[in-house]
Amino acid sequence: MRRRKVADVMTTQVVTVAEETPFIEIVEAMAEHGIHAVPVVGRGGRVTGIVTDADLLRKQEYKDAEGPRTLLEALRRRRVHAKADAVDARGLMTAPAVTVPQDASVAEAARLLARHGFKQAPVVDADGRPAGIVTRADLLRVFLRSDDEIRDEIIREVLVDRLWQDPSQVAVRVQDGVVQLTGRVDRRSMIPVLVRLAAATEGVVDVQELLYYKQDDTIPESYRRV
Repeated sequence: MRRRKVADVMTTQVVTVAEETPFIEIVEAMAEHGIHAVPVVGRGGRVTGIVTDADLLRKQEYKDAEGPRTLLEALRRRRVHAKADAVDARGLMTAPAVTVPQDASVAEAARLLARHGFKQAPVVDADGRPAGIVTRADLLRVFLRSDDEIRDEIIREVLVDRLWQDPSQVAVRVQDGVVQLTGRVDRRSMIPVLVRLAAATEGVVDVQELLYYKQDDTIPESYRRV
């Protein structure tokens, strides 16, 4: 079963900035290209950080802010004060950068963004140089597959290639990404495997099954008496 890689869904026309790029030029670059983040590239050509529109807004957020009223506010202000006063990418960026290898799977990238609470991340090649940028919206494209595509893959790659199951014995129906499996399989132990592989198919939202079996191979045979 082929799994799409980050390289298949990422934006390749990535806009980058140098560490010394001034604040205003970063704002202009984001506005010109309609983007919300730019990877920061160091002298060696490798990604060293990322600047988002949230980082840029720190300056506006604290421009007319009153002094902190509580200890918690003071601690939070201290953490972001450096970015509010920054004048270039080096001071604005989040570093070290959380990057995604271009050969990572879509699922791996989704887990990475979720773990760090990011909306996007730079994609790098084997040398750590920028290859693109991937966003949450890019990763959700796997759910735009048609029901027919999903059904054909489950029949061809799951039932036939992986389980050697006669596809005429199992009906596969897909509606809005929800897979319904009905019919009969050869062995009872195949049912959870079939459900798991169908659920792992890209674009599948849920799997519902009503399957029977010819042979219950989950119960060990009794020992014969000598």
